Amino acid sequence: MTLAFELSALKRLGDPNAAFSDARTWTKYIGVVSEKPTYVVTNFTRKERIRQDFFSGPRGVEESLENVMRQFDTDRHVFVGTSDEDRAVAEETGWEYLAVEDAAEAAEWVLAGDDDASADPFEDEGRDDWP
Repeated sequence: MTLAFELSALKRLGDPNAAFSDARTWTKYIGVVSEKPTYVVTNFTRKERIRQDFFSGPRGVEESLENVMRQFDTDRHVFVGTSDEDRAVAEETGWEYLAVEDAAEAAEWVLAGDDDASADPFEDEGRDDWP
């Protein structure tokens, strides 16, 4: 399988690097596509220490998905996105669409803002002996 994340979908994950690492165990190719300039995608993936097999570069999402499908011959091409526009682009280019919330639930990835991800493990309101 070839898996592509729209940058906004990747940003919705609590730990994008962990999601990428996990997805590498069951995908052949994985990358990020976006309408944003290349430096925006590059800065985010470097900051999150994400190693991708492909990225959109100066192209838009539609052209990137078409190029990736031609270059990476796998049995499935899945595009993880966040919007109706992402779904439409996936359908136009022959990719399967998966909403980031559904992908996160299926793969057991934490979404940013989920209660478990933001809980402070050192916070304990039950201690009375702390000054």
